[in-house]
Amino acid sequence: MDAQDPRRLLAHRLRSLREHGPHERKITQPELAEALGGGKPLSVPLISSWESQTNPRIPPLARLDGYAALFATARSFQTNPPRLLTPADMSEAERRAMAELKQELIHLRNDALRATPSGPAPVQANAVVESLGAGPWRFADGNTITITCAQWPQHMLDRMPYTEVDDPDYIELLNYSELDALFELHGHLRAANPANQVNLRIAGKLASDDYTSHLVSLGGVDWNSATISALRKLQMPVRQVADWSTPDGQYFDVEVNGKSVKHRALLDMASNWDAAGQPVSQGAGKGILLEDVALFARAVSPFNRKRTVTICSGMYGRGTYGAVRALTDERFRDRNAEYLRSRFNGCEAYCVLTRVPIVDGATLTPDWTTGEYTLFEWSG
Repeated sequence: MDAQDPRRLLAHRLRSLREHGPHERKITQPELAEALGGGKPLSVPLISSWESQTNPRIPPLARLDGYAALFATARSFQTNPPRLLTPADMSEAERRAMAELKQELIHLRNDALRATPSGPAPVQANAVVESLGAGPWRFADGNTITITCAQWPQHMLDRMPYTEVDDPDYIELLNYSELDALFELHGHLRAANPANQVNLRIAGKLASDDYTSHLVSLGGVDWNSATISALRKLQMPVRQVADWSTPDGQYFDVEVNGKSVKHRALLDMASNWDAAGQPVSQGAGKGILLEDVALFARAVSPFNRKRTVTICSGMYGRGTYGAVRALTDERFRDRNAEYLRSRFNGCEAYCVLTRVPIVDGATLTPDWTTGEYTLFEWSG
């Protein structure tokens, strides 16, 4: 391979960063693998393949984000092994250095992709497999995963077609609330855990084996009894209140320095009424949702210490969907997963309370690395 081949140039730059970056000692490949992987260290052969001068592999974009964050500042190497700093923990100069290094590496990667005879498709496939295997939704092979949602209240089911079990056109999934979040998460879990059984259950109808699997509860405390039970047992300093009988009765209450702080969804109460006071949408009287608030919580299961409990709960369904998408959306999941590893690696329990923006009816994925969406964090 030509010394000026763009693939070799990228590989040489990555190796140079490891050996001659902003640190006072040579960083080994195992140390780099641990720093980039956090709680799930990358394999040393993978690092070696990115540095190879004979047959270099091209790393996915998310890993270049890790390189840029790690080598932007010597403070990454003040611990052993080195650790990634979040943008929020960096100075303005460090964030600028990170952005410049990331831009350089992306430029080298784009040149390398164009020089790859087989094109970028195989690299992209490898990147997807690695991304799925590195996130919080990847569990050890052989572990059952149970997703639980609330069932729609009976008065709502009575208005919906195909929900009577004796109806020839009966559709079981119509009984589940949080269908957007459920559809998104179920597909991701099956892709990330091909050797694991993924079960769907109605909250309040879980069997003992469901509680002792990896349990994922979607939806809030108004209908989902599994979320209520999990939050009560985990005793996190965050409480969801869903009293829909009063306008101000829906919020997350968190404890900060001994004081209670309430976080509410943002609704536009005026835009769904016309000048004559007539409703212009079916949501009139409720308000148009502009921004939801949602909780992502992960902890060692109180029912089985070798398994986990995860809660994704918004004040509204789109908040729950946004909490799920934060770690399934291919454009954001790697950086958000890395953010969780950098903040909570080794913690038995942690949570993030996040904003979930709604723009023209579309639920946007929160990027936790920017600091604009996280409202509250806790670990224990």
